[in-house]
Amino acid sequence: MASTDAVPESESAQEPSLKRVMGPGLLLLFVVGDILGTGIYALTGKVANEVGGAVWVPFLVAFLIALVTGMSYLELVTKYPHAAGAALYTHKAFGIQFLTFMVAFTVMSSGITSASTASRAFAANFAEAFELDLGTGLGVTLIALAFMAVVAAINLRGVSESVKLNVLLTCVELTGLLIVVGIGLWALGFGTGDFGRITEFDTGNRSALGGVIVATTLAFYAMVGFEDSVNMAEECKQPSRIFPKVLLGGLIITGTIYVLVSITAIAIVPAEQLGTGDTPLLQVVEVGAPGFPTDIFAFITMFAVANSALINMLMASRLLYGMARQGVLPRPLGRVHATRRTPYIAIAFTTVLALGLILFVGEVPELGGTTALLLLAVFTVVNVTVLVLRRDTVPHKHFHTPTVLPVIGAVACGFLVTPWTDRNPQQYAIAGVLLAIGVGLWVLNHFAIRSMRAQPLAGGAPPPED
Repeated sequence: MASTDAVPESESAQEPSLKRVMGPGLLLLFVVGDILGTGIYALTGKVANEVGGAVWVPFLVAFLIALVTGMSYLELVTKYPHAAGAALYTHKAFGIQFLTFMVAFTVMSSGITSASTASRAFAANFAEAFELDLGTGLGVTLIALAFMAVVAAINLRGVSESVKLNVLLTCVELTGLLIVVGIGLWALGFGTGDFGRITEFDTGNRSALGGVIVATTLAFYAMVGFEDSVNMAEECKQPSRIFPKVLLGGLIITGTIYVLVSITAIAIVPAEQLGTGDTPLLQVVEVGAPGFPTDIFAFITMFAVANSALINMLMASRLLYGMARQGVLPRPLGRVHATRRTPYIAIAFTTVLALGLILFVGEVPELGGTTALLLLAVFTVVNVTVLVLRRDTVPHKHFHTPTVLPVIGAVACGFLVTPWTDRNPQQYAIAGVLLAIGVGLWVLNHFAIRSMRAQPLAGGAPPPED
């Protein structure tokens, strides 16, 4: 069977390539904007419920695990600067198409499900910002569908336009978090906050370590997103050179902001109060700066989740494009629009899936935990592939991570996937259903290919093997 590691030369000559428009600045904003999203705005209170006043500890642990895994991604993306990310690396390391397909499907599912839920969150915040009484029924669904259609249009328009919008939305959501940090500094200077709470653990019946582990499984959702940037490698200028500094810089920036925000939140609002409701940072602003126009936070949150949806849909479409160009998924998904230079069939396919989730599934319970669960499984595989692919050499220079880090990353990510972390069983159920759908699609695709090969050509001879 012919290698699927590259597109045939004749096909490459006929198909236009993706447009390289992202330099270090745009890539950094893409990474920061992808990590900064609905996670920190919504999960701070949930993390406080599990660990008490030391809410910053799980965010710090999640950051360290993400940093170790990010080092593995850096070696792979600078070694193989192509779209498709984890699925491409898995394919090169093991050459098992079923495993490659499942990794791709897992990453895509996490992105599309997250984007679909972000669309519904956008709709709910839209209603709150404009004081519309839509409830949670048809009105929210229609706004969410319309919003996803707008995201698709931006995605189709071109990566340059998508990334420029990402810059704007990243600045908005970053401003919201800096406002929270600023309120914390004000409280520290005037003594209105109780910073002694940050060392208090309240883990219920669990040990302090057990509480931190459970809280980390939630906090890790706020750190995911950095892996999406590798799917944009073919649209970056000199990816092997710029990725190391940019990705590490983005992780450090967001990790620092998360720790500062979580410390501020618990210093201003007690853990038991912070853990109630779905707007913990809004509580921080209301208590820490009662004169601040808190209505603005509905708009900030709305833009934050909009950015998450846009970047997740960018990632999902580029992932399908990359795998199609590698021959692992059907070739039509790898087609690029002749004038817009965007993977239009992949964009259309992922948008249809997202619209279906919004329309028929609605809000997915335990979304954050399930998304983190799926991606932690992928991160475990990625950390292993780094070690496997050490035997594969490439002609250009690339980043090289110390061998011990992928080992630590694989063990840490693998552990956070297990039931020993006391995860909500519902997260495993949701992930299991998604992966079962992936297995079913792979089986259908496998038999479809076999059926095509079994059909005789016009001259009566069977089609040749690859």
